[in-house]
Amino acid sequence: MSFQESTGLSERQKNAAAAKQAMLEKFRAASQDKEAIAKREAERTKVADARKVREAEKAEQRKVRDAELAAQAARQAELDAQKKREEEELAAKTQAEEAEAATALAASQKAARDERYAARKAAQKKKKRRGL
Repeated sequence: MSFQESTGLSERQKNAAAAKQAMLEKFRAASQDKEAIAKREAERTKVADARKVREAEKAEQRKVRDAELAAQAARQAELDAQKKREEEELAAKTQAEEAEAATALAASQKAARDERYAARKAAQKKKKRRGL
């Protein structure tokens, strides 16, 4: 309705009531067509069934993917555990070698110290014998 066409309140109400009646008749006509309703319902059922099938396929794919990921994670965990064991063995071996080297060094230092002590004592003993 344009601004310049001024119609009365009763005419506007009649037009609104006519529009409502036309919409109601259109709805009733659509609901009376049983064949079209059945066709639409069949299409909806077909779409819903197809959706269920797709969802089932996706669920199956998800299960397979999850199983693959779990297997991969298990393999990775086993590899990590093997690597950790190897590192621990290497660390233990290195520590044992270091301890053995430290023991050998301590023994050689003790032998050198004992040798110096014995030489000093021998020199003192020799000095005492000369002095007597």
